[in-house]
Amino acid sequence: MKTISTFQRLKNNNEKIALLTAYDYSTAQVLDKAEIDGILVGDSLAMVALGYENTYNISIEDMLIFIRAVARGAKNSFIIGDMPFLSYSLSVEQGLANAGKMIKAGANAVKLEGCNEHIISLVKRCVESGIPVLGHLGFTPQLMNTIGGYKIQGKTSEKIEAILESAQRLQEAGCFGVVLELMPSDSAKYITENLNIPTIGIGAGKYCSGQIVVTDDILGKFTDFTPKFVKKYMNLHDEVLHGVQEYKREVKEELFPSEKESFILEEEEKNKLKCCITE
Repeated sequence: MKTISTFQRLKNNNEKIALLTAYDYSTAQVLDKAEIDGILVGDSLAMVALGYENTYNISIEDMLIFIRAVARGAKNSFIIGDMPFLSYSLSVEQGLANAGKMIKAGANAVKLEGCNEHIISLVKRCVESGIPVLGHLGFTPQLMNTIGGYKIQGKTSEKIEAILESAQRLQEAGCFGVVLELMPSDSAKYITENLNIPTIGIGAGKYCSGQIVVTDDILGKFTDFTPKFVKKYMNLHDEVLHGVQEYKREVKEELFPSEKESFILEEEEKNKLKCCITE
């Protein structure tokens, strides 16, 4: 069973940490069999699984459904629940209560975006209450409207130092790691080298302690858009499309179901049925 100690051990041994997203039972099973280090039940499911334009439209109640599904499928991977928009920003008490719901649903930790005084207080309360926290800096999707869209962060020495300072504050507050999103590789390298806890990159280059991407992106299943930092290891969309088209053709041509996929009556019962029909 993977724990926060696993992440720290991997960083200390200069071994990379591999994380992916999952939103359902069967995907979680596959990632668990692959011995992936951690699974993020990300609020990205709002777009990837539910078809929304952004992550704002998913609630804590929605997230709990997906966390439970993933927890039933993954028995060894470390499961992180992404706390959705406005589920932790109203008060520390609100954030702690919702974080607790995620842990009760099967998550091993929660992820929070940003690093203001409220977030620092919430991290401390969560850790004190036995809830591990993964921080998230750089591009923070829940603050996209105030950031001004999908913009690369940490492009100047001043901004890099500011992100590092935030990361160090999260570290001191008790975060076991911090996600660095959408920033130049050298920026992420500098931040990583000046932290004791692991960094997990997404669009932040190879120098982070580990990497996380959306599983549906690397498998070529989600095709609405593909970020620059994603490498496709499969083209699952086209494979599934081909399979569905073949199924449709065989149904139309009466090739499916064949005798192989059908249940057959014993000959004696067939004869009885024929008699009933003729009578």
